[in-house]
This record gives sequence, structure tokens and C-alpha cells, in this order.
Amino acid sequence: MSRAIRVHQIDQMLHNRGRVDLQDFLDTLEVSLATFKRDLEFMRLQLNAPIIYDRDLNAYRFEKSDAAGPKYELPGLWLNSSEAHALLTANALLEGIEPGLLGPHVQPLKSRLAALLATEGIDPESVSQRVHLIQNLKRTMPVKHFQQVARATIDQKRIKLRHLNRNSGEVSEREVSPQRLTYYRENWYLDAWCHVRKDIRSFAVDAVESVEVLATAAQPVNTQKLDATLSDGYGIFNGPTKKWAILEFTAHRAQWVSLLVWHAQQKVSWLPDGRYRVEIPYNDDRELINDILSHGADLVVVSPRELRQRIKETLLEAAGQYD
Repeated sequence: MSRAIRVHQIDQMLHNRGRVDLQDFLDTLEVSLATFKRDLEFMRLQLNAPIIYDRDLNAYRFEKSDAAGPKYELPGLWLNSSEAHALLTANALLEGIEPGLLGPHVQPLKSRLAALLATEGIDPESVSQRVHLIQNLKRTMPVKHFQQVARATIDQKRIKLRHLNRNSGEVSEREVSPQRLTYYRENWYLDAWCHVRKDIRSFAVDAVESVEVLATAAQPVNTQKLDATLSDGYGIFNGPTKKWAILEFTAHRAQWVSLLVWHAQQKVSWLPDGRYRVEIPYNDDRELINDILSHGADLVVVSPRELRQRIKETLLEAAGQYD
């Protein structure tokens, strides 16, 4: 009998009977005293189960909680109404990011949470009605591929995938050790150790054409190394910093732009005339150019010269489309 099943049985016995003596637990669970005590410790420390031994009753029971809000039972969890509400809100956000990706797995939990909130007079449907995401140019991806990649990432298993390189149009087959999933600008990316390139790589999940989860354990990568490799560049383009872009915003735009964080290592300053200067590290200018152009005439690239030239050429080419 697995621990999960034993935990569920302990929970049900206490809920159904109110109090249960030690021998009854041991007989029903068919475990040793040591195993039973480890299960109780797990439930108390990891799941916050309020189980106590009542000497007067010579039995175990749930302790009445003085915490605000009643406690609720879930498979292996005890939640008050605020926590249950927070979980439904989080799920509404996830559904807004990519409907259907987690639906089949989360639905049983949603149904239980809804029932719990209903006992408090809270309408579960009001949660989704109060959380609204507006996403422009949203990408879609095969649910199966995402779930396979996500499962392998959580289980720390290697995967073999076929991935399309959008720049070259080539499809390559890689064996990778998944490290984490990153959601960035309406798309999911798999940060992984590539056993072909012998280096850290980031793969757009919507560009994955096939996935095979392997039995081999994934090769772990130190989190600091992962962040250092993937966070130095600008946006999704990783790699060490090669250049710094100096951007200046008009005084009119400055008050709003000053609230933005372009890069974790950015340097900012206010100019005497009210303009706002931002210095940003980058190694690939493709995404940076798109962001610069989105600000129109309210932004000027001061340096480097080659970036100024790229912006100028792009604007001239775009203007030529309207002759």
C-alpha cells in the first residue's frame, strides 16, 4: 500500500469516526508502528494536518483549529476558504494563458474547490468572471506536446524531440535534459541541457514537432549557471552580453517608460530636460529592435552606431511600403 493511499485512509478514518485508537490504525493499514508514525509526521509537517493524540480518549483525532476560516479537506491537503479561493484564481490565470493545457488534470481539483467554497456562500464562477486576460497575437500549440514536455520536466526525464528552427527552416532532432518551462510573450519555452550541442539551449515549445520521453534521468544544471546563460541577453535570445544599447525617451514618454524594466542589468538616468535614458545589454538585436520601434518617435537610439543604422534601415524600408 502506497503512502498516498495510507494518508487518504488515515484522513478518512479520522473524519468518519472522530477518534481512532492506535491498534485500529495498525490493523487497518497493515503497517508497523514505525511506518504509521512516519505517515503521521508526514501529514503533520508536509500537509499541515491537525492530528493530535488525545490521552484522555486514548485515541487520535483532529484538533479544532483556531485559525481564521474553517479548514477544508482535499486529497492530502487542508485549505481554508482564502487558500481555496487563491487556488481557483491561479487556475483562472493559467487557463487564460493557454486554455486546455492543464484542464484535464485540474478539473477534479476545481470541482472539489468549488464545492468547498460553496459551503461558505462563495460563488466559484465569480472567480473566473473577475479575472480577465487580454492577449494579442496569441500562439497556439499542440496540447499533447506541452503536456509531454511539462511532465518530463517535472519528472526530470530526458526527452528526444524534433524542433523547427524558424530562422533556417531546418528541423533537427535533439536529446535534451529539461530544466524548466518559461512563459514569455505569449509562448512557452523549454530551457534544457542539449546533449548534442553540449550546452544550455532554449526551445520554443510551439516549434516542437514531436516528443519522446525517455527513461533516462535528466542531467541537472545548476540554477545559477542556467540563469547566467539565459538571462544575460536581451529577451529570449540567450548568450553572454556583447553590446550595450543606449536609448533616450522624450520627456512626454519618460514618466511611463520609467516604470518598465527592460533588463535586470539595465542602467537608468534622468536627463536635465526631463528625458529618460536607459542602457540595456544585448547580444542579438532582433527582439530589441522590435521593442524600440514600438515606441515610435518617442525613442531615439543614441548608440551603438550599428543599432542606429539597423533602426534607420527598417524604418525606411517600412516607409517605402506606403509610397
